Amino acid sequence: MSAGTAYLCSAGGLLIAAAIKAWALRKNPRDPLLRAVTATLVVGALLFVTAAPPHLAAINALFGVPNIAAPIVYSILTAFDAVTIVLLIHWRGNDEARVTRRQTRLCLTTYALVVLAIWTLFAWGDAPVERLRDLDTYYSSTLWIREMVLLYLAAHSVAAVTMMVLSWRWSRQVPGTLKGGLLLITAGAACTFAYDLLKYTAIVARWLGHDWDWLSTQVAFSIAGFSAFLIAGGFVLPPLGQGAGYRWRALRRFRRLQPLWSEIRPEIPGTSPPPMAWWQPVEHRLMQRERDIFDAVLRLTPWFDRATGANVYALALAEGSESGRARSEADACVIARAVIGKGRSAPAVAPELRWTVSSIEDSDDLLDMSDAMLRSSRVEVTRQSAALAEPRA
Repeated sequence: MSAGTAYLCSAGGLLIAAAIKAWALRKNPRDPLLRAVTATLVVGALLFVTAAPPHLAAINALFGVPNIAAPIVYSILTAFDAVTIVLLIHWRGNDEARVTRRQTRLCLTTYALVVLAIWTLFAWGDAPVERLRDLDTYYSSTLWIREMVLLYLAAHSVAAVTMMVLSWRWSRQVPGTLKGGLLLITAGAACTFAYDLLKYTAIVARWLGHDWDWLSTQVAFSIAGFSAFLIAGGFVLPPLGQGAGYRWRALRRFRRLQPLWSEIRPEIPGTSPPPMAWWQPVEHRLMQRERDIFDAVLRLTPWFDRATGANVYALALAEGSESGRARSEADACVIARAVIGKGRSAPAVAPELRWTVSSIEDSDDLLDMSDAMLRSSRVEVTRQSAALAEPRA
C-alpha cells in the first residue's frame, strides 16, 4: 500500500466516524458535546488528507514555497491535539463550570501560541529542498526548522500524555461501552506517544551521524494511522454501544411480551393499526405492543373474576413464590379466563366481584405476567376450566 493510499484510508476511517456522529447530530443539533466530537473527527480527517505525500507536493506547488505544507500540517495536527484535549475535558465534565472554562481557555491559548510559534520558526528558517516524507530528519540540524519540528513534536507528546492520563483515570470510574471507548482512546494516545518517540529517536540518530530515518518515515507512519483508528473508535463506540444496548433491551422486552400479546390479540379491534413490520424501529414496535396490551386489559376488565385470581394467588404463595410473581401468575390466569369468557358472550362480573390486574402498573411486572402466561401450568388449567364452564345467562 502506498503512503498516499494509507493516509487516505486513515482519513476515510475518521470521516466514517464523523458521518456517524453527524447523523446523530442531525437528530440533536443543539448538543455541544456531539458537535465537538464531530468537529474533532473532521479535523483529524483533514490532517491525514493534507499529510499524504502527494498532497504535500500539491500544497507546495499551490503556494510556490518549498515545504510550506509542513507548517500547515503541523498546525492542523496541533489544532487536533487541542480540540481533542478540550473534548475530553468537556466529556469528563466538572462540578464547577468555571473550572471547565478555565481549563479550556488554557489549553486553546497554549496551543494557539504553539501554532503561532511554528509559523514564526518556519519563516525564520531556510528549507529550500522539498522533502515530502523525511523533512523532520533531513532538516534536523537546520537552525529554526529544527526548532519548529521539535516544538510540534513536544506539543504532540504533551497532548498524547494528557489524553492517556485523562482517559485512563476516567475509564476506571465508568462501566460498559463508555469504559471501552476510553480504553480505546488511551491505547490510541499511547500509539501517538510511540509515534513521537520514534520521531525523536530518528532525529537524535541524525545528530549522532546515523541514518535511522526509516523509524520516522515507515514505522512511525504506520503507527499514526493505527492510532487514528483507535481514537476514532473510542469516540464512536460509547454512543453506538449505548444505542445498540438500548435496542437490544427493547427487542428482548418485545419478545418476552409475545405470549401475553398473543393471548389478548382477539381483543384488539379490527380498526386498530396492524402490527408494525419487522424492519420498523423495535422501540416503536414495543410501544405499539404495550399499548395493545393496555387497551385489551381495559376492555376485558368486566370479565376479571376475583375468585380465580385469589385462588391462583394463594396457591402460588403456598408453593413458595414471591408476592410479585404470585400476583403476576394470578393476573395471567384471570386474563386467560376473561378472554375465553368474553368470547363465549358470558355476562360481565359484578364490580365488587372483579379482580384488579395490577401487573400492568409496572413494566417489569408486565414481563413477569407474560412469562407466566407461557410457563405456568395453572394458566392452561384456567383456560380449560373456562372452556368447560357453562355460559351464564
